[in-house]
Amino acid sequence: MYKILVSDKLAEDAIKLLQGEKDIEATVKVGMTEEQLAEELVNYDGLIIRSASKVTAKVLEKVKKLKVIGRAGVGLDNVDIPVATNKGVIVMNTPDANTLSTAEQTIALLMSMARNTPQADASLKAKKWDRNKFVGMELYGKTLGVIGLGRIGTEVSKRMMAFGMKIVGFDPFMTKEKAETLGIETMSVAEVIKIADIITFHVPLNKETKDMITAKQIATMKDGVMIINCARGGIVNEKDLADGLKSGKVKRAALDVFEKEPPFDSELFTVDPNLIVMVPHLGASTVEAQESVGRVIVEQVIDALRGKLIKNAVNIPAIDPEILREMQPFLTMNEKLGSFAAQTIEGNIKNVTVEYSGVVTKYSLKLLTIAAVKGMLMPAVGDSANYVNAFPIAKERGIEVVEKTTTVVSDYPNLVSVTIETDKEKRRVFGTLNVKNEARIVGIDKFEIEIAPEKNMILYKNNDKPGIIGRVGTILGTNNINIASFALGRNKEDKIALGVVTVDNEVPKDVIESIKNVENVVEIKYITL
Repeated sequence: MYKILVSDKLAEDAIKLLQGEKDIEATVKVGMTEEQLAEELVNYDGLIIRSASKVTAKVLEKVKKLKVIGRAGVGLDNVDIPVATNKGVIVMNTPDANTLSTAEQTIALLMSMARNTPQADASLKAKKWDRNKFVGMELYGKTLGVIGLGRIGTEVSKRMMAFGMKIVGFDPFMTKEKAETLGIETMSVAEVIKIADIITFHVPLNKETKDMITAKQIATMKDGVMIINCARGGIVNEKDLADGLKSGKVKRAALDVFEKEPPFDSELFTVDPNLIVMVPHLGASTVEAQESVGRVIVEQVIDALRGKLIKNAVNIPAIDPEILREMQPFLTMNEKLGSFAAQTIEGNIKNVTVEYSGVVTKYSLKLLTIAAVKGMLMPAVGDSANYVNAFPIAKERGIEVVEKTTTVVSDYPNLVSVTIETDKEKRRVFGTLNVKNEARIVGIDKFEIEIAPEKNMILYKNNDKPGIIGRVGTILGTNNINIASFALGRNKEDKIALGVVTVDNEVPKDVIESIKNVENVVEIKYITL
């Protein structure tokens, strides 16, 4: 018998599915404290949660039987994944169960916004007959800009093509060739928002997408543009959107997500309600999605316990805990190398090559390569990328994955390189583990450096002239950003230097812009790992 604990509310049919399995003993206990969950979990093989349960290091401290944690949903901020991984516990989520519901919610908001349906409904129920006040707009022949061409963005695109809309989109992780087969024309974010009549967002919230749309971007849009956000609050700056609606630059907006939820203090509540449709985060709130997410996670957890196919694992598929502990430093390093390389390159990714030499080659290279690809995808797809679907997502987007080994002798007992090629450039990042099993980046393209991959990093290139390091340090110091470490590489042939700085806290966009404007700085990237 496998014992499974359900510690958050789950759809009734999912509970019935659990209880109907002869080799499963299911217990439902919701609303437990951290201490209560820690005490209870010791006796179980599997745990199913949603967002309420906090599976912390303390909760996992004494578990010995636990084999799998299943999250009914996508986000895993409430699970200490490194601790679970070190204990050999599989952590899985359900990244696709809400796809259609969220896509349909986007389209519902788009239609409501284009035809003023909620406002007209409220007006008529107030016994007013203001037909001229709610004149709408046809979608046929209009251009829809889709920022993020993952599963949800792609489903929205397919459906809106049926309305006769032209689809333009941005996604650095989808090749132009793949987009063309879907009938989508890809271009930069700046180009998309400049030509689109309606813009919709389907990207995770991270440093690249936080405040992706501010007053600066809105100013470049068409007069009368319409904006939809069913992705994450914070992608579109709410104050600037409110200002755009008040000025008439933005004709209409429709939002399902907000930076702070509930959003009652948002500037959006100062806007004429006839100009905006707002709903309380209902993207996944359909009967089908709620049933699906519960059913899918129950099936995944049961399959994992029975030793069948493991789906949507965000850490590691089933593997001997001892081998896992040995591999973990390499897996962590590869994720960081993939993410670092992806965040320092421009253009649509065409292929990624992971090359190994030294003692690392004794391990499962496929698993290590998956880690690098997962890291590469994370900036674009967030928690949706995991150890099971990383390869399929890359293939889906037309990205070729190549794995190599080499016998060429290097200065390191183990060396991994991740090379990403786009339609514009190529970036190669080298990594190794030191004697303490700590990850180090030891090379970027032609530059030899050594630095630990940390949470907040700045990479910049400059013409190899005096004074640059001092100016960069001054800008960071003036903005109260403490430098943790610094590495410098030089290419004497090209007379170019490359600096990599790790800092203690998040770096605002305006600080990065200040460094970019330093004389002789030719390139700058801000990386978060």
